[in-house]
Amino acid sequence: MPSLSFTREFYVCFRREAISLIFQAQFSCNFDPFVSYLAVNYMDRFVSKQDITQERPWLSRLLVVASISLAAKMNNSPFSLSHFQREEEEGFKFDTQTVYKMEVRILDTLSWRMRSITPFSFLYFFVSSFELKDPTLTQALKDRASEIIFDAHNEMEFLEHKPSIIAASALVSASKELCPLHFSSFKASVSACQYLDTESLSKCLNLMQEMVMMEGYESIIETVSSTRTPMSVLDSNLANSESGNTCSTTTSTRDGAAIGVAEKREMKRRKLSVLCSSKSRLQLSQGSKQW
Repeated sequence: MPSLSFTREFYVCFRREAISLIFQAQFSCNFDPFVSYLAVNYMDRFVSKQDITQERPWLSRLLVVASISLAAKMNNSPFSLSHFQREEEEGFKFDTQTVYKMEVRILDTLSWRMRSITPFSFLYFFVSSFELKDPTLTQALKDRASEIIFDAHNEMEFLEHKPSIIAASALVSASKELCPLHFSSFKASVSACQYLDTESLSKCLNLMQEMVMMEGYESIIETVSSTRTPMSVLDSNLANSESGNTCSTTTSTRDGAAIGVAEKREMKRRKLSVLCSSKSRLQLSQGSKQW
């Protein structure tokens, strides 16, 4: 979590803009989604130890750019600062030396502990407790849980939960979608783990299921919006005209909501499509697991 000297309003805005910039770098540089995940992780950890002056917005942006650069190096992914900054139409521009100095500052602040303990480190442990005999289902659970973890990383509410709690909650949430008949037994199996705080697990799981439910609702809105072809719109308008235009207000409201939702979800949809097409699953930590 950010240091206490931060106002919540400032950090919410800062983090939202930072994540948007990190996603922009992911797509312009064709990064693996794990690079974006690491960049956000470094940024959050740095802010929890160091203040970012609100009166110096360029410093906030420099932190984000340096976090992206470090994450790319940790994942052995090429990152061209000049190419990335050319892709941006506006914003602060930094030279290589300035970014390098900020990288060193981040490294010092994080005590050079760059192999972060992440929820991905715990997926295999928890999924093994399910005792599944179908390897296809096992992989599907891990893939869906990974998607949920990526989404949760963008929400501030999950910052207070440990990586192990997030991993367990993601797998249980995934099981509710993919094998609902076994949801109760999977949840009981994870809850029985002696290393997990049951209260924290319950809170995180509830948050995660609310997030997944909201995503499902937004997907339905997008689907409805995408089916409105020119002919269907014409037919609808004719029907509305014949019935005294009683449905025109509802249709306009729905379309407006759908457009807003589609814009908000565009970055997330592209990010998840990259994840699903990736054949590799990188374990981001080789250190001991911190519960």
